[in-house]
Order: sequence, then structure tokens, then C-alpha cells
Amino acid sequence: MEEKIIPGDMPGDKVEINNTHINRAEVLFPHLLENINKLNRDKVVISVYGGSGVGKSEIGSLLSHYLREEGLETYLLSGDNYPHRIPKENDRERENRFREAGLVALSLEKDFEDSWSSRLKESWESGVELNDEFYNIYFEAGESALREYLGTEKEINFRLINSIISRFLNNETSIPLKRMGREIDDLWFEKVDFKNIKVLIIEWTHGNNNLLNGVDIPIFLFSTPKETLEHRLSRGRDKGVDSPFTNLVLSLEQEKLNSQADRASLIISKSGELLSLEDFKLRSME
Repeated sequence: MEEKIIPGDMPGDKVEINNTHINRAEVLFPHLLENINKLNRDKVVISVYGGSGVGKSEIGSLLSHYLREEGLETYLLSGDNYPHRIPKENDRERENRFREAGLVALSLEKDFEDSWSSRLKESWESGVELNDEFYNIYFEAGESALREYLGTEKEINFRLINSIISRFLNNETSIPLKRMGREIDDLWFEKVDFKNIKVLIIEWTHGNNNLLNGVDIPIFLFSTPKETLEHRLSRGRDKGVDSPFTNLVLSLEQEKLNSQADRASLIISKSGELLSLEDFKLRSME
């Protein structure tokens, strides 16, 4: 089947579909099709969203494939093309906002000591978390700054992606879409033919963000922060994947995702169970 699957439009994106992805997609699909039929519309926008490593690309690709088999032409759009910065620059921006806010908070303390900065630098480079009162001041200020950045208009070009959704729903037949690679000059737009497209699927962490307009059916792929971290560790590709900072980013992202769950049309666990909102709330406390 995998040879027939069309991935999203993030340059270089590859889907690695396994039985877990297939099982979840097969659980979701009848309910998705029922929701689409209830809408009784010519154009429908779906989002497949969740935390890092939960399977958004793979399940989005599978649902897109199943819809095409039902005669519904589908386009799978990757929301990862729509931050203001390329991935490594955005990672650096997150770190800078955290560290600057933390250091400024420390500089305002009347008992500030020069040694604090050097100890924090060593902690950051080693990934070993300190347990000092001054570190708590630093970390809390950094967390607040990071919370104000993640998934906001400061990080994401919601205006652009909302315009794309609006143009699709207004039956525009050709829409320029953003493409973004790993390097600063890997940034361009290309026209995509939407003439026969009936369903737009957006696979994206921020697919149920309240700044995103026009999504008819948000599908929440729920995983606990522990499950997300285990997946990232298993890939072994990310430097500092188990660092205090990475854990904080994952935790804040999951916090935002969980707060949006009451707007989700469908919620599915990593093990493939459809969850009611009440079930989800219980699982999210584990």
C-alpha cells in the first residue's frame, strides 16, 4: 500500500507507515466519512493534529488515500511550511527567547552573582538541570517567554494559511502554496491546481489552534508527553532530545493541544481507541 500513498507537501517529507498507523486510520475513517457526509458541502477542510511524533504525516496520508478511494479528491497540506522561520532558525528562536528572558530575570535580582551566568551556560551545554533557587527564577521566566511564543502569531504565519483555506473554500482553482526546506534559501511558492479537490487535509501540530480559521473536522491524535518523548528517543536523530528544554517544549505544546480538545471532532489514542472528551480528560491526567 505504501507505494500508493502520497505524502504531504513539506519538501523532503517521507512517510513511514506501520501497522499502528494503519489501525488508527482505519478506526478513524468511517467516522470521518460520516462527518463529511453530514456537512453535505462541496468543499471540506480537515485537520489531523497532535504532538511531535504522534503520526500526523502518516495518518494524514492514509486518510487522504482512503478518501480518494471513495472518489473524493484530496490535497494533503503540511502546516510545517508555515512558521515564519525555517526549522533550525525557529528552534534557535525558541531557545533565545527562553534564555534571554531567564537571564534578564536573574539580572534583576539584587543578589545577582556573575557566576550564575557561567553555571547556566555549563548546564545548558551539558543538558544537566540545576536545582538552585536562582535556576528556578531563570527557568520560570524562560518558560513564561516560551509559552508566549509557541503556537502564536509570533511563531506561525496564521494569516497566510488562513488565506489559503479561505481561497480553497471559495472555489479558487489555483492557489500558490509555501514550500520550506532546511536551509535559509530553501523557501519558495508554487501554484497548486485545486480545480478537482474536494477535501483539504492539514496535518499539523497547530491544526486546532484558535487562530486557525475554516477547519470543519479537527482530528486530535492524542499522546501523552511520555509517549511523545519515547518516540523521539527511539528515532535518535535530535540533539538534546531528552534535555530539560526539549521536555519543556513538549510539555507546553501538549498543554496547548489538551486545552483545545473540546473543539475536536474526533480524538484517538496512540493505541487506536476513539476517546470521548471525558475519556480524554482522564487519560491526560495519567
